[in-house]
Amino acid sequence: MGNQCAGFFLSVILKQVKRPKSIFIIDGSNFYYKLKELKIPHLSSFDYNLFVSKITRFTNLQAKYYCIGKIRAKQEDKKARKMMATQQSLVTNLQKHGFIIQFGYLLKSDDKYHEKGVDVQIATNLLKGAFKNLYDTAYLVSSDSDLIPAIVEAQSVNKTIVYVGFKHKPSFALLRTCKKSLLLTKQQFLKFITKK
Repeated sequence: MGNQCAGFFLSVILKQVKRPKSIFIIDGSNFYYKLKELKIPHLSSFDYNLFVSKITRFTNLQAKYYCIGKIRAKQEDKKARKMMATQQSLVTNLQKHGFIIQFGYLLKSDDKYHEKGVDVQIATNLLKGAFKNLYDTAYLVSSDSDLIPAIVEAQSVNKTIVYVGFKHKPSFALLRTCKKSLLLTKQQFLKFITKK
C-alpha cells in the first residue's frame, strides 16, 4: 500500500513538472554537406525524425522545421532534374513525419548553385517563436553566422537557443552567441542511419 501511494504521488509530481516548450530548426543544405564531409554512408537513410526526437526528448516539442533552397530544373538539365527528384523524395518523407518544410530558392551562377532566403526563414522562426512565446528552447542546426542578430534578439526575451553542431567543424561564432551548444561526433550521427 505504501509503495502504491508513493508511486501515485510521484506520478502527480512528475505531471506537475512542466517540460519546456521547444522547436527544432534544420538548415537543410548546411546539414547535408556537413554530414557528407564526415563521409557518412547511406545519407538518404538518415532518420531525421529519430535525430530530432533524441535531442528534444526532455522537452515538449511544438514544431520541427526543415529549411532548404528549392531546386527548379529545366527539362534539358538532367543533373538538376535528378537533384530535384531527390529533394522532392526527402521533402515528402519529412512531411510524413510532421516536419514543416520552408523553402528559400537556389540561384545558379557559374554552373554552381547558391542558396538564398533560407537564413531569412530560420531567423523568422526564431523571432516569431520568441515574441509569440511559442517556445522556451530552440534547437538550431546551422552554422550560419548571419543568424546571430536573430539569436541575440530571441535570447534577450529569455529564450534559450541551443546550437547543434559538428564537433569536427564547429561554428565558433555560434558557440559564443548561443546560450547552450551540443556538438556531435561522426559516431553519434551514425546512430541515425537506419540502413547500414
